Amino acid sequence: MRVVKPDRMQLHRMEFFGKHGVFAEERALGQRWIVDLDLQIDLQKAGQSDKLEDSINYAEVFYSVKSIVEGQSYQLVEALAERIAETVLDGYPAIQEARVRVTKPHPPFDIHFQGVTMDITRARITEEDRQAGAADE
Repeated sequence: MRVVKPDRMQLHRMEFFGKHGVFAEERALGQRWIVDLDLQIDLQKAGQSDKLEDSINYAEVFYSVKSIVEGQSYQLVEALAERIAETVLDGYPAIQEARVRVTKPHPPFDIHFQGVTMDITRARITEEDRQAGAADE
């Protein structure tokens, strides 16, 4: 059997309490945050072996994200999303690409909407990328 599209592991609507925002009150009081991850990883070996060591433990990924969201404080949602992507790619070499969506459900403005989401995608730099970069110089 051949892989037709890249495999994906998705963690949906993880909820955390974090102290992020431009305003001091946001960083003092904190609020609920929602994080979605869409990770590109080859899952074929795990599917065939039925062994956790051939995959990525999504509970570990969850707790990595939790420590970021509930740990350090960021002013911008963009910075929080960037840190999550960096941590996931650095901590799990099998992940080739990470799409991170961070939603702030209740921005502190007198407007009514379901929140604001930053959606970023970052990929591991491959040897081909390095060679292409050297060719561009």
